[in-house]
Amino acid sequence: MLLVSLISYIDRNTLALLAPTILRETGMSAEQYGYVISAFSIAYTIANPLWGGWLDRVGLRVGMIVAVAFWTGASVSHAFAIGFVSFGLARAALGFGEGATFPGGLRTVVETLPVEGRARGVAVAYSGGSLGAVVTPLIVTPIAVHWGWRSAFFFTGFMGASWLVVWWFVSRRPELCRKPERREHRDPAVRIEYRDPRVWAAMLAYALGAIPLALVIYGGALYLNHELGRSLTEIGRVLWLPPLGWEVGYFIWGWLADRTARVAKNSVTPLGRLMAVAAVIGLPLAATPYIKSFPWSIALMCVGMFAASGFIILPVAYATRVFSSAHAGLIAGLCAGAWSGAVALIMPVFGRFFDHGRFDLGFVLAAALPPVGYLAWVVLARMRGAIRRGEPAMIR
Repeated sequence: MLLVSLISYIDRNTLALLAPTILRETGMSAEQYGYVISAFSIAYTIANPLWGGWLDRVGLRVGMIVAVAFWTGASVSHAFAIGFVSFGLARAALGFGEGATFPGGLRTVVETLPVEGRARGVAVAYSGGSLGAVVTPLIVTPIAVHWGWRSAFFFTGFMGASWLVVWWFVSRRPELCRKPERREHRDPAVRIEYRDPRVWAAMLAYALGAIPLALVIYGGALYLNHELGRSLTEIGRVLWLPPLGWEVGYFIWGWLADRTARVAKNSVTPLGRLMAVAAVIGLPLAATPYIKSFPWSIALMCVGMFAASGFIILPVAYATRVFSSAHAGLIAGLCAGAWSGAVALIMPVFGRFFDHGRFDLGFVLAAALPPVGYLAWVVLARMRGAIRRGEPAMIR
C-alpha cells in the first residue's frame, strides 16, 4: 500500500512538476491550470467514498486491481493531451481512479494491525504519497529533460502496470482475498450517520488542515519559476525537500498519535492538542513569498508540509477511534474526499492569485486554513460530547 500511494502521487505530481513547461507549450494560463487540478480534485472527492464503500464490500484484492488498472490508463492518457479540455478530462479520470488509494491503505491497516499500532500503520501506508512527492523531481525531471514531458506520463503508466503484477502475488494472503463480513446488517451499533458532527469534525480538520500540501505540490514549482526565476532543472534538484518534511511528519505524528492511544485510551483530547500544535507549526509558511530567498522558501515549504501531515494522520486516528473500523475504507474515503473537495475549490483561487503575481495571498491563505480546521474540529467534536470517546458508530 505504501508503493501504490507512492505511484499515485508520482502520477499526480508529474503534472505539477512539469507545469511551467506544459503551460508554456500548450498556452494554458495558471487559472486554467487551477481548473485542471480542480477536475482531478472533484473526481477524487466523489470517488473516495465510492471506492471506500466498495472496498469494504468486495475486499482489497479485487478492488485495488480494478482501481489501479483504471488510473494507470488515465495517467498514460496525459501524454496525448494537447490543451485545457484534454488535460481536464485526463485529470478527472486519474482523480476518479486514485480515489481508492487511501481507503485501500486504511482498510489494510485495520485488517492487519491492533488499535495501538494503527496510526503508525496509516503513516506507512499513506507515506508513499509524501515519498512520491520526494522522488518525483528526482525521477521525472531527467526523463522530461532528455525525452520530453510526454514521455514522463508513459513512465508513470509503466509503474502502475508493474505494481499490478506485484499486487497479484502479494494480495494472495487470505485476509486480503476474502470479502469483508457485512457486520453492519446484524449489528446496528456499528453504523454512523452523516449528520453526526464527529464525522464532519474529522472531515473538516483533514480538509482544511492539509491545504498547504496542495499549495506546495501544485504551486511550488510555479512560485519558484515565476517569482525566483529558477529553471526546471534547478527546481527539480530541490523540490524533493519539502515533501521530505511531509514524509517525516507522517511518522512523527503517527508515533505521537499511537502514544496517546496507549496513555489515554478513553480520550481523544490529546489528538486535538496535537492538531493545535500542528496548526501553530505551519504558520511560518505564510512568510515564504516575503523572504524572496530560494533556500528559505524550500525550508518554509518543508515545515509547512510537515505540519500539514499532522492533519492527515490525526483526524484519521480520531475517526477510527470514535467509529467502528468495519467501514475503514469509507472513513478514509470521506476524509480524503473532503480534502480533495477543498482543493477543488481553492486551486482556481490560487491560480488567479498566481496569474496576478500575488503569490503572497496564496501562501497566507494556505497557512491560515489549518487553524480554522482545528477550530472546526473543536466545535463539532464537542457537539455530541465526542471529545471523549463515545459509543461505536458507522456511516450510513
